[in-house]
Amino acid sequence: MEQRGGSDPKESGEVLDCIVIGAGPGGLQACIHLGRYNFRVLLFHRPGGRTWHAKHIENYLGCRSIPGPELLDTGLSQAESFGVAVERARVERVKTREGLFEVQAGGKTYLSRFVIAASGARESLAPLKNLPRFFGISYFTCMICDGYRTTGRKLLVMDRTINGVRLSLGMKQLFTSDVTFLAHGFTIPPNYAALLDEEGIGRVEGRPEELLGEETLEGVRLADGRVIPCEVILGWGGITLNDEYLEDLPLERDTEGFKIVTKGASESSIPGLFVLGALRQGHSQAIISAGQGAEAAIEISTRIVEL
Repeated sequence: MEQRGGSDPKESGEVLDCIVIGAGPGGLQACIHLGRYNFRVLLFHRPGGRTWHAKHIENYLGCRSIPGPELLDTGLSQAESFGVAVERARVERVKTREGLFEVQAGGKTYLSRFVIAASGARESLAPLKNLPRFFGISYFTCMICDGYRTTGRKLLVMDRTINGVRLSLGMKQLFTSDVTFLAHGFTIPPNYAALLDEEGIGRVEGRPEELLGEETLEGVRLADGRVIPCEVILGWGGITLNDEYLEDLPLERDTEGFKIVTKGASESSIPGLFVLGALRQGHSQAIISAGQGAEAAIEISTRIVEL
C-alpha cells in the first residue's frame, strides 16, 4: 500500500480515508491511531465540550490527576504530529453519496470513505444561583465520574425522581457516611422514606434555589428559606447531544430515540459511520471513549487495507 498523508484536503479536493468529528478523547484517540497508519485524516475541532470543562480526571490510565483541557491539548498535539489535518469549523451536515460520505462544514464539502462521529454532548444544568462557581469542584452530576471526590465529606444528593434514593444509598455504601437526600418536586413514598431512615440518610423535600459559600461550598438555600448544610453535592444534570449534523441519516437509535445504537467496534447502522462516546449507547467516560476511538480506528484500518 502506498504511503498516505501529507496533502491538504482543503486544497486537493481528494477523497479522504476518514473524517473525525469532535476532538474529545474518543475522536483524538482515533486520530492518533489513524495518523500512525499514514492515512488521510481530517479532524473537525470545536473548542469546549464536557471533557474540556472537567477540573479533575483521575481515572485515566497514566494520569494521576489531569485537567480536561490539558488532556485534550496533549491529544491534539499528538494527532497533529502524525499528520492529521485539523479544521476548526462547525460540521453542518453529513450525507452519503455513491459509497462515500459527504461532510459539509465551513462552506466547504469534503468526501471521505469513513466518518467517526465523536462530537459528544453539552450539559443541561439545574437553574441554581451560583452553580457555575462550584460546578466540577463541589457540585457534581455523575457518581461514576466524580463520586470519589465526595469521599468522607458532607454530601447532599439532589434529585427530581425516586432514583435519587437509590443514588443516596449507593453513595453512602461507596464514599461517605454523611448523606442527605433532597427530593425536589415530589414526595418521597413511605417505603423509600423508611429505607432512608433505616440507613441513617437524612431526607428533605423542597426546591433548591441557591448554592451558598464563597471559596468553598457551605450549603444550599431552599425556596422556603431553609438552608441545608453540605460540603459537596451530587445533583441532577442532563445532556443534549451534539448530533444535529446527523439529522439526514436514518440512524438506528435507542427506544427513546436519543442515543445512537452501535454494534462491533462502535459502527452505527450505517456502514462506515462509527459513533463514539456520549452519542452512542453505553457509558461515555473519557477513558471509555478513548478505547472506542482506538477500536474504531483499527477496524477502519483493516477495511482500508482490504480495499
